[in-house]
Amino acid sequence: MCIYGLDIHRTFAEVALLEDGEIRHFGKVLLEQNHLNDFARRLSVEDEVVLEATGNTMAVVHALEHAVKRVVIANPLQVRAIAHAKIKTDKVDAAILAQLYASGFLPEVWTPDAATEALRRQVAARHRLVRHRTRLKNTIHSILHTHLIPRCPASDLFGHKGRAWLAEQPLPLDEKQSVQRYLRELDNLNGDIGELDAVLASYALDNAQVLHLMSISGVNAVVAVALVAAIGDIRRFASAEKLVSYFGLNPSVRQSGLAPAHHGHISKRGRSHARAMLVEAAWSAAKAPGPLRAFFCRIRAKRGAQIAAVATARKLAALTWHLLTKDEDYHWTRPALLANKMRRLALQAGAKPQQGHKGSAHRYHIKSLRHHELEIVESAEKAYAHFVDHWQPKRNQQRRAVMPD
Repeated sequence: MCIYGLDIHRTFAEVALLEDGEIRHFGKVLLEQNHLNDFARRLSVEDEVVLEATGNTMAVVHALEHAVKRVVIANPLQVRAIAHAKIKTDKVDAAILAQLYASGFLPEVWTPDAATEALRRQVAARHRLVRHRTRLKNTIHSILHTHLIPRCPASDLFGHKGRAWLAEQPLPLDEKQSVQRYLRELDNLNGDIGELDAVLASYALDNAQVLHLMSISGVNAVVAVALVAAIGDIRRFASAEKLVSYFGLNPSVRQSGLAPAHHGHISKRGRSHARAMLVEAAWSAAKAPGPLRAFFCRIRAKRGAQIAAVATARKLAALTWHLLTKDEDYHWTRPALLANKMRRLALQAGAKPQQGHKGSAHRYHIKSLRHHELEIVESAEKAYAHFVDHWQPKRNQQRRAVMPD
C-alpha cells in the first residue's frame, strides 16, 4: 500500500509518494481529465490519496476515488497549524500531507455525497446571484445620493411605483441610461433567482429535515435548505456544541496556567454562508413571539442587539441539532403559520392555485385561530423570561497553587 500526497494548484498537482516509511518525489500531474485518468491507472486499489480542500478538490476526488482504496480531504487551516515549516515548497507540502496521514495526525474534511454536493452548488449559486442583485441596488441608490435625489416615497424603489418615481427624477442623461441598464440586469437576475427558488422549493417539500427546521418561527425555506446543505449527515456531529463549532459560532477561548479562561469573540471558523443564514434567521426570530425572542431580549439588555443576534444564532444552531437528531418539529411552532409557509412554498415550486378551495393554509387567515396561537407562544415567552429573571452570571474563581512543604 502506498500513500500519495497531492499539493493542489489551479492547473497542476505536485505529488509525493510515501512507501515503506520512505518519502520520495513522484512528479507533477496536470489537472485535466485525461491526465488525471492516466494518473489513476497507475494507482492500485490498495493505495490512498491525500489532498487539501480547495476550489477544484471535488473534481480531483471524483476522478481518483474509483481507482484507490480511499481519497482523504485535509483541512488546510489545521494542516498549516500542525505542519508549519520555514522551508515551504510544493514538494514539501505534498510530503507533509502524506506523512501526517500515515501518522494519524491529519485533520480530515467530511466528503459530501453527490446529492449534498449538488445542493451546495445550487445554494451557493443563489447566494452569488442575490449578492450581485444587492450590489446593483446599492449602485442605483448611490447614483440617487450623488445627485441629491430625496428618498423614494414608495416602500420599494424597485417596484412598479418606485420605478415610475425613478423615471421622473432629474438625472443626467448618462446616469439615466445607467439606471435603466441596471434595472434590466435586475430583472434578469430576479428571473434567475426565481428559477433557483423553484428548484430549492421542490427539494424542500420532499425533505423532512427542511420541514423540521421551517417549524421554527423566523426560519424560511431558503435558510432551512442552506443549513441542511451545509450540515449534510447530522450523525457526524456528536453533540450540539460540535455543530455550533462547525458554523463558527463558538466563542474563542484563551487560558494559560492558573489564570481564568478568557472568552472572546466567536471563532468564525467553518461555513460562513450558513453562519450568515443563522444570523439572518435570528433577527427574524427576534421579531416573532416565543422563547427565542425572550432570549434575544435578555441578551440585548446586557450586551446590545448585535451580540444578542449572534447569541440567538448560536441558540438556533443548537436547536437545529436537536430537531434533526430527534427527527421532530419545534415544540413552540405555530401550526397555522407553518401551513401558510408550506402553501407558499408549494406555489413557489409550481403548484397551481386552488380557487374556492380552503386548504390547511386557510387557517392562518382566521383571526381568532391566529390570535389563539399567538397567545400560546407569548405565554411561553413570558414563562421563559420569568424563569431566567433571577439568573446571575458565574464568576471565574482563580485556583491557588498548592506548593509542597
